[in-house]
Amino acid sequence: MRRATEMTAVDERGMTKYFEGFEPPDGVKVELLRGVIVMMAAPDLVHNMIMEGLVDQLPRSRWARLQTQDVDIVGEASEPVPDLVVVARDDVPTSGPLPSPLITMVVEVVSKSSVHQDYVVKRSIYAAGRVPAYLVIDPVMAHSVLLTRPAGDGEDADYLSQEITKFGDSLPLEILGLEVDTSEFGTYAGVRPHRYP
Repeated sequence: MRRATEMTAVDERGMTKYFEGFEPPDGVKVELLRGVIVMMAAPDLVHNMIMEGLVDQLPRSRWARLQTQDVDIVGEASEPVPDLVVVARDDVPTSGPLPSPLITMVVEVVSKSSVHQDYVVKRSIYAAGRVPAYLVIDPVMAHSVLLTRPAGDGEDADYLSQEITKFGDSLPLEILGLEVDTSEFGTYAGVRPHRYP
């Protein structure tokens, strides 16, 4: 994993340099979120089926649908790896982490252990990176949260618009010019509800 030089300026403890050379064990997803290295186990079947159902509805002819793609958030000690990055096919660079200004939308599917990261930490990071749309798909609460209109800087960055769509309802993604059928999105069994967003 590589980092742009902009991150070095905001990473006073050298975590970025350590992260560059870090090789995670097989099956482990690793991200740098505001100077903190976060490791997660591979996603479960509910997560993977939701991702498959979503990707199938995004036209490949227009959108690059990139999974486990490192994202470069300029000015942030962060290198998140969203569950899905959607980029206009003509805007995809040839290599390296994907600069956040090129991204149209990022998607995170909430896992049993990622609720706070997805709803709070990454919400702020993606807003700071001016990612136009951040979609949180939540199999715990059986809904999706579409966040748009990023504003602010650093940890104070946030999205000014938030729309919640229950699983089973049509999910409008105006930024992509389509609506997503969520009727086959599954939920986790036996997981305690949370209070987000």
